[in-house]
Amino acid sequence: MIPVRIGHGFDVHALVTGRDCIIGGVNIPHSHGLDGHSDADVLLHAICDALLGAVALGDIGKHFPPTDMRFKGIDSRELLRHVVRLLHDKGYLVGNIDATVICEAPRLGKHTSQMCMNIASDCDVAIEQVNVKATTTEKLGFTGRSEGIAAEAVCTVYSK
Repeated sequence: MIPVRIGHGFDVHALVTGRDCIIGGVNIPHSHGLDGHSDADVLLHAICDALLGAVALGDIGKHFPPTDMRFKGIDSRELLRHVVRLLHDKGYLVGNIDATVICEAPRLGKHTSQMCMNIASDCDVAIEQVNVKATTTEKLGFTGRSEGIAAEAVCTVYSK
């Protein structure tokens, strides 16, 4: 068993009207929300992919396919908790998570501490092991035009 492993995740969802904007398990007040089969929490999806990748368990689509109605509208915090159980079953614990949300709007700065608390709770780690930051693309690309929101995450996991 490899004692320490690293994972990377990326996700993107389109912004649409008529949906809540849930990022990091926080419902962010905004005129648009994220489109997707689940609650479309772009940040938690990127973190799930990073954790799954670290232990070579595929990706979020393999475990929670968008064709499966059991996951229609599901809270992505449930998905993250399931992924962490898979990690534990494979003999690993979360070391740390560092993630970036990329969007022009909404502004996320005042929400990142709650996002970190949610993620730490769901991953059964200390708050000091989770970092979430937000950035823009200076109005360039689809995120700059506010057509969607992207997120990237990296993590370490270590053997029990």
